[in-house]
Amino acid sequence: MSLTPDTLFARDTLWQSWLDVEAALARAQAQLGVIPDWAARTITEVATLDHLGRDAMVADARRTMAPILSLTRLLAKAAGKAGDYVHWGATTQNIMQTGRILLIRQADRAIRARLARASLRLGALAREESGTLMAGRTNRQHALPITFGFKVAGWIEEMERAEARMSDAATRLFALPFGGAVGAMHAFGGEGRALNRQLAADLELRELLVPGRVVNDLFAEYVLSLSLLAMTIERIMTEAYALMAEEIGEVSERLDAGTVGSSTMPQKVNPKFVVRTIAQAVELRGLAGPALETGRSSHEGDAVANQLLSSVLDAAIPLAWRLAESFEETLNRLTPNPVRMAENLNRSQGAISAENLMMALAPLAGRAQAHDIVHHALEDGGASGLTEDAGIRKYLEPAAIAAALDPAQYLGDSVEIALSGADLAQDLAVRFDPGVSG
Repeated sequence: MSLTPDTLFARDTLWQSWLDVEAALARAQAQLGVIPDWAARTITEVATLDHLGRDAMVADARRTMAPILSLTRLLAKAAGKAGDYVHWGATTQNIMQTGRILLIRQADRAIRARLARASLRLGALAREESGTLMAGRTNRQHALPITFGFKVAGWIEEMERAEARMSDAATRLFALPFGGAVGAMHAFGGEGRALNRQLAADLELRELLVPGRVVNDLFAEYVLSLSLLAMTIERIMTEAYALMAEEIGEVSERLDAGTVGSSTMPQKVNPKFVVRTIAQAVELRGLAGPALETGRSSHEGDAVANQLLSSVLDAAIPLAWRLAESFEETLNRLTPNPVRMAENLNRSQGAISAENLMMALAPLAGRAQAHDIVHHALEDGGASGLTEDAGIRKYLEPAAIAAALDPAQYLGDSVEIALSGADLAQDLAVRFDPGVSG
């Protein structure tokens, strides 16, 4: 079955994941001689919903209110004589948790593939716009000249931190929580550790020392890493959204022909994609709190915490998948406007580079005095009066003053950082998804 965010935790998908675990359990037990080889082969062959019958499964689960019990009964029936060895020594939560982990791993790969392509787009923007001048802003006011590529490099590095958190959390989550009723492998006659090792290998999961039913912190940590990813995407998209305001106009969305912005104001073409992405990011970020609540399980098993965990996972993982898709699409539609960037940069008539003028004066007048000279000159005559200010001309010729106020001459390391960011994005894309191309 091809998974999507909508089908990831759908009824049939979950049931099939449980059957996959039951089949893997039978194979692992056969490897250790716990059950016959022929039984494991038969169980594996019939461990599909098509063999069990969906209608039969629905009816039995409705009656028992214990879907794993219904599933194992029907699996045993479909397996014939081999059915005597179905679900040997396992408990419900073993199967449910392991099945969810297998599905989350598939979703994780899909999310990372989208983020890899988003990283490639960010890298292209950083490289293409490495020298595109714009105003750097602090406290939403003009600060110093930068380039748009430099801004994007900051986004890339933040995404790199998000990837590191995701990878770290996934390393811990993708483990086998299969330990029988309380995690100590009671029902396996001294073969429990060996069975756990064999089953983990079959499912390509790591082992846990205590493969119990209260490992909710593993899931919670992964959801928290996704919430932090959402925080990063929200910051990037909110910044882009602000730059789309008509009064700024430094970036825009490439919209398809026929897109309508407002039903009442025909002149409006509202941003469409960035707002959806921001809304999804806010929603996912908000799941951090509920995720932390899931770790408050008690003793060796707690159905309350587990039900809350299922609810959080049902919301968080598909939402993260949709967010990654939206983020990639929005970035691909993001269009810089270098002309507006230059217009906005020049609104201060060179005052945005006043620090450069101050630093040119500093060796001649002293650092503190240079600051006061430039500050008072701006107070008295505004930016246009800097070249004529007597206090400044006492130390510098008009040509030197004009050169110091040229934003293009005061970019710091913006261009070099942008190009390094572009290289980092290439590497980041591969970290997200080794199979990415671009």
